[in-house]
Amino acid sequence: MRLLRLLKIIFVVLRFGLDEFLLAHSRTRWLLIPINLLLFARDTSAPRAERLRHALENLGPIFVKFGQMLSTRRDLIPVDIADGLAKLQDQVPSFPSEQAVALLEAAYKKKLNEVFYSFEETPIASASVAQVHFAVLPNGREVAIKILRPGIARVIAHDIALLDICASLIERWWEDGRRLKPRKVVEEFEKHLHNELDLMREASSASQLKRNFANSKLLLVPEIYWDWCTDEVMVMERMNGLPVNHVDALRAAGIDLPTLAANGVEIFYTQVFRDGFFHADMHPGNVQVDAEGRYIALDFGIMGTLTDSDKHYLAQNFIAFFRRDYKRVAEVHIESGWAPAATRVDELEAAIRAVCEPIFDRPLREVSFGRVLLRLFQTSRQFGIEVQPQLVLLQKTLLNIEGLGLQLDPELDLWKTAKPWLERWMSEQIGWRGFLNALKIEAPHYAILLPQLPRLLYQTLNEKPGLQIATVLRELVAQQKQINQLVILVALILFGFIVLYFFRG
Repeated sequence: MRLLRLLKIIFVVLRFGLDEFLLAHSRTRWLLIPINLLLFARDTSAPRAERLRHALENLGPIFVKFGQMLSTRRDLIPVDIADGLAKLQDQVPSFPSEQAVALLEAAYKKKLNEVFYSFEETPIASASVAQVHFAVLPNGREVAIKILRPGIARVIAHDIALLDICASLIERWWEDGRRLKPRKVVEEFEKHLHNELDLMREASSASQLKRNFANSKLLLVPEIYWDWCTDEVMVMERMNGLPVNHVDALRAAGIDLPTLAANGVEIFYTQVFRDGFFHADMHPGNVQVDAEGRYIALDFGIMGTLTDSDKHYLAQNFIAFFRRDYKRVAEVHIESGWAPAATRVDELEAAIRAVCEPIFDRPLREVSFGRVLLRLFQTSRQFGIEVQPQLVLLQKTLLNIEGLGLQLDPELDLWKTAKPWLERWMSEQIGWRGFLNALKIEAPHYAILLPQLPRLLYQTLNEKPGLQIATVLRELVAQQKQINQLVILVALILFGFIVLYFFRG
């Protein structure tokens, strides 16, 4: 089977003229002449990005999904190819309903009519790794059932192996192959695919996002019905809304589009800078709007996470960028480890200035925040900056948000909306509020440590009876300094609580 699949890939590669990618190296470019003479009947007049897109569509859903993922790696691939791959569609042919029923009965070890009150055999949506059916639970609750494609894990394993072979050839024979690191891209793609194949993991992500936005007036997340979930089946609350890109229908329903666009930006920054946990696949097929103008999040297979350190450095980058402090932007890149430690600050500063300075002569609403981020990523290549996977997901999501927002409200100023959020977050992190919050978090640890210090000191003296008196005194002084620091911190905590009490009063 793998041999037949490989032969098909070779046929598609030759049919769409993708050999120009593989044989672009100066040592192998001469092979293009006999190949073109031999395959003179093929039509390679279309742009290379268009031919690559059609080739991936011919190779099936896994290759389509790989093309979609690759389109987000604009830090690695040429812009024309990224733009071409971005046109790949999400919809793929559904698998037969009979197979869906068989999979459900195998998962529950019961007949379908013993599990659900009713089940709609026609799928409402179909994607590369799963499809969705509507049903009703015995208690009358309407639900959406996500079912993995039959045998998809085996198909993925075969296709990933072949993709890795193709990546190895590209890395060896294409002129830009080593710089683009195609094997690492395939490895990253495989990781995302395996995450999407575990529907219990996706269900837990949905549950976490719902908890983060409990009682939110901006975002709805479907409830997960855990008793009906397995690794291959996810059952969640059925949501009713309009696709977010159906602008005319939203307007006809009385939705305030500018407010909707602004709310989308607020939701994004809340996920990123408050929670560090964000929906990273926010294309129009995964976002709806309910009758009250609230967003509905769907499909939680790809979620991004950010550490406190990531959030801190991102916020510092953005704020320095808003202030046109390019030296600080360069310093933050080096401090965070995103740029090699040996990078010269002045050279990186000059490169960043060349990207950013021209845009400040234009109104901010005319500047694409996402595109600026892309140009910064592309500029970073020359300095050996390795773009972190979580930042690539963030960039991808930011582009999705910006595209949706501008579709809803062409006057949306993403920068103007972003700045107060970032400044507020930084104030909470490094201002007085951040200081008091940190004290409240650390106070329980100090409360445990403080009574233990005399015992720890006594143990140290008993375990090392031969210590010189000077050494003991130094240790006592050191311990006294810690105790003094703890006393000061406790006093500051009490002072902070008193200040908060009076302010609230």
